Amino acid sequence: MNPLFLLSILIFLPLVGAALLLIFDERNADAMRFWSLGVTLLTFIFSVVLWCQYNPAEGMLVADVCEWVPSWNIYYRLGVDGISLPLVVLTGLVSTLAMAASWSITKHVRGYLILFLMLESGMMGVFLSLDFFLFYVFWEVMLLPMYFLIGVWGGPRKEYAAIKFFLYTLAGSVLMLIAMLMFYFASGSQADSFNLLALAQKASQGGLMSPGTQITAFLLLFIGFAIKLPAFPVHTWLPDAHVEAPTPISMILAGVLLKMGGYGIIRIAFPLCPYGAQYCAWGLVAIGVVSIIYGAFAALAQTDFKRLVAYSSVSHMGYVLLGLAIWKINETTGETMNSDYWQMGLNGAMFQMIAHGISSTGMFFMVGVVYDRVHHRDLNKFGGLMGLMPLYSGLAAGLFFAGLGLPGLCGFIGEVFVVISTWSFSPMLAILSAAGVILTAGYILWAMQRVYLGAEYRGPHPEALTPSNGRENAVAAILLGIAIVLGVYPAVLFDVMEPSIKAMATAAAEGYRHSHAEAQAAAGQAQAALDR
Repeated sequence: MNPLFLLSILIFLPLVGAALLLIFDERNADAMRFWSLGVTLLTFIFSVVLWCQYNPAEGMLVADVCEWVPSWNIYYRLGVDGISLPLVVLTGLVSTLAMAASWSITKHVRGYLILFLMLESGMMGVFLSLDFFLFYVFWEVMLLPMYFLIGVWGGPRKEYAAIKFFLYTLAGSVLMLIAMLMFYFASGSQADSFNLLALAQKASQGGLMSPGTQITAFLLLFIGFAIKLPAFPVHTWLPDAHVEAPTPISMILAGVLLKMGGYGIIRIAFPLCPYGAQYCAWGLVAIGVVSIIYGAFAALAQTDFKRLVAYSSVSHMGYVLLGLAIWKINETTGETMNSDYWQMGLNGAMFQMIAHGISSTGMFFMVGVVYDRVHHRDLNKFGGLMGLMPLYSGLAAGLFFAGLGLPGLCGFIGEVFVVISTWSFSPMLAILSAAGVILTAGYILWAMQRVYLGAEYRGPHPEALTPSNGRENAVAAILLGIAIVLGVYPAVLFDVMEPSIKAMATAAAEGYRHSHAEAQAAAGQAQAALDR
């Protein structure tokens, strides 16, 4: 299949499906639900076809380029490699399962489904864009659907959560826009001004920006992406958004949207600003460790089941930032000192993003299954669900163990890779990050004990705690099955990701070396001028 055609299908098929919902009779909600489920399932199938067509040895699969706004050097440029492909498949999978979980939505069904499919188009566009302007457009496209999905179909404080999400994301987008304009003018407004591959190549040769300008651009990009990640201290929108969002949207938030922050850092910030990335490495590592520890302690303090899972995402995504940032160089020569371990950390960070996308999607879904029945999330009022809902509780235990990082499940591999590689950067920080694993076990096991074990259920609506239905069991079983596969056979991801990650790390290291030499030469000239 033609690459441009296939990549465009992944982006625009959900949008076409959303437009065709307008011809449905609004009273026939089930027909619209099945149609939307079919669209998301077909999109997922196309993403699997792309996975089967992709050859890791060939590197980036670039689709043909089409003119969009040629007078401003803006092109419809798409591509996929080992970094973006797993996230594309994850988006298709999570969107399908979240759509299957949307049967609980009964208010304004058509509007909800249209916004959901628009959101999926935006997410696919972010992962497949190789033009910075196009990337930014799709990044912004996601903002409005998510705002309304939280603000209209959310919980009691939905307006507050939606506005908070909107303002935080918009602030990050403004910073990203400023950085994008810096790259545009730094490239001389030439034909490749927004071409991410061309900009990365120039950066690897040290010819894109001066070292000082790189630091500024990197900080702007990092803050914008860190808000979406989210990293401490710009994480506060996430618990509110998760708590108020309906269950399917929480699944999308945790499973896909948080990954865009990490993807933006590894796709744009590091390749385009290698000197800035290395210059800020200690700061990024510190933020990652603080996010791990803070998120875990915050989760321990929660009595709201959903808010606990939300803070667990802050902790788990801290491992992503940590793995990306452990880049150690020789201050004299500018050479990378821990090249193999840094690549190990990058692989661990990418694996952690996918693993968290599976486990957190499952945990939010299992919380939603119970909430739909008893309409509360108070951990102190739960208990005894293992006796009342045995199959549901067993599946939930497996998914929560995956989030815990139990060996044999998906959460283990990424965290171990990150912790081991961090030792080459700082043994003390590696020990602190490993302590996060212990804290994770603490709050997850405590939550499971309060919800699923115990003598009896103590909350309202005990009569509603009926066994889970076939649709709920199917969604949970699929997620648990994937968690087991990734835990037992992680090579299915590493074989695809590793060549692209190695190429990115090598190019970034080369770019830093050139910029380091430039900075030293400038410092020498300045010193010589002072000596005179």
